[in-house]
Amino acid sequence: MNQMSYVPEQPPPLPPLPALFSGARREFFKLASRGAALELITLGFYRFWLATDIRRHLWVNTAVDGDAAEYTGRGKELLIGFLFAMAILVPIYLAYFAVGVEAERYQGFASVPLVIAFYAFGQFAIYRARRYRLTRTVWRGVRFWMDGSGWAYAGRAMLWTLLAVVTLGLAWPWREAALERYKMQHSFYGDLRGDFEGRGWEFFKRAWYLWLAPPAAAGAVALLMHLAFNSGGWPSASVAGTFSAIILLVLAPFLFAHFKAVEWRWWLSGIRFGEVRLESTLPGDAFYALYWKVIAWFVLLSIASTIYFSAVIAVTARLLGPDGGGLQQMQSLSNQIPMLVAIGLGYIIWILALNVVMRLYLVRDIWATVLDSVQVHGIEAMANVAAKGDLASALGEGFADGLDVAGF
Repeated sequence: MNQMSYVPEQPPPLPPLPALFSGARREFFKLASRGAALELITLGFYRFWLATDIRRHLWVNTAVDGDAAEYTGRGKELLIGFLFAMAILVPIYLAYFAVGVEAERYQGFASVPLVIAFYAFGQFAIYRARRYRLTRTVWRGVRFWMDGSGWAYAGRAMLWTLLAVVTLGLAWPWREAALERYKMQHSFYGDLRGDFEGRGWEFFKRAWYLWLAPPAAAGAVALLMHLAFNSGGWPSASVAGTFSAIILLVLAPFLFAHFKAVEWRWWLSGIRFGEVRLESTLPGDAFYALYWKVIAWFVLLSIASTIYFSAVIAVTARLLGPDGGGLQQMQSLSNQIPMLVAIGLGYIIWILALNVVMRLYLVRDIWATVLDSVQVHGIEAMANVAAKGDLASALGEGFADGLDVAGF
């Protein structure tokens, strides 16, 4: 009698599923505007709760296969992490200041180890901040999490950055691939391990011409300056320099936006969690309009702030009257506390308004644009994942905020 074993038939794999973003732009604008106003009232301390609200908005409106993500972080965690980080960073600042005062002629040399230390802290913060955000991300009731060493990552980042500097930036794609591979191989969705299959050569092939752009621009400037000095084609060298600067300013946003689009597509297409993989079809020109809108808003806000500052100074001068003109009047203006308060307030409002613009276009709109290009393959591998992993502290996020390397 033959013993037969029954092997259940495996269901066919699901077709690729799109990642969908349903967040309303108007709702995000209100969130960012209200947060900016509260930042003004709280002298900037509300930014921890604003960052949390922004992430929660982005996460909860991002869905795959009908299920949205969840962000469980808290603004209080970020504040506590920031305070702990400052308790470590402030003594370092004070020690460097003391060294500079006691040995002024060695201050330039002392800045070298300080810069290296801060770069190492920054890379450590980037890793730990990502670990914090990942452990606060939940999908289908299962938490993402991350292990590994932030200092081991920082050591790798410093060595790869040194190589990138030595090779004039040519090693940057391989640096990004190596560091992302370390992060993803220590990332998990429940008991499903992550990986990164992107290669530096793939990144370089997609954007090799961008590495030629700075030398080409420098060559163009040199050629224009040569023509200015040695031919009658240009009125003066200053005109050639101005024209070259204008060309560079016009091209720079396109080059940077194209580079970021290529980088996003390469990075997303390399992400793996077991049999689950992402694929992105983000075009190279996806971010052109967004970056130029930010530039346009920067110009408009700068013009508005200039008009406001001029009006404040004019009103103050009129209130002082015609006596004491010239230099004496300007000294009187500089001593007017109400005028200085009004100018300071205007400057803060300009910064906060610019932050609203950048969060709207460079966070929300880029998030929506990127997700619109993403397809998820093999999502069925996440069906039977067991929950695993512990929450990480917000210390790394605090370091990232204190060193201005925070991200989303």
